[in-house]
Amino acid sequence: MTEFEKLVSEQMKTMDKLLDLQSELDRCKQIEAELRHLERDARLRGIQAEIAVKRKHLADIQDMFQKQTEQVIRSYRSSEKPSSFV
Repeated sequence: MTEFEKLVSEQMKTMDKLLDLQSELDRCKQIEAELRHLERDARLRGIQAEIAVKRKHLADIQDMFQKQTEQVIRSYRSSEKPSSFV
C-alpha cells in the first residue's frame, strides 16, 4: 500500500468517526430539546455537558481530518510525475 493509499485509508476512518459523532451530537441535541420542553433542569444540565464534550471532540476530529487532507494533498502532489513537454 502506498503512502497516499495509507493516508486516504486513515482519512476515511476519520470521516467515519466524524459522521458517527455528528449523529451522536444530533441525538443529544434532540434529547436536549425534549428536556427543555419538559423543563427537567438537572437532566438538561447533564445533556448540555455531554453536548459540550461531544462538540469539543468533534472539533478535534475535524482538525485532525483537515490535517489529514493536507497530508493527502501533499502526498499526492509529491507522487505525481511531471508531465513531459512536447
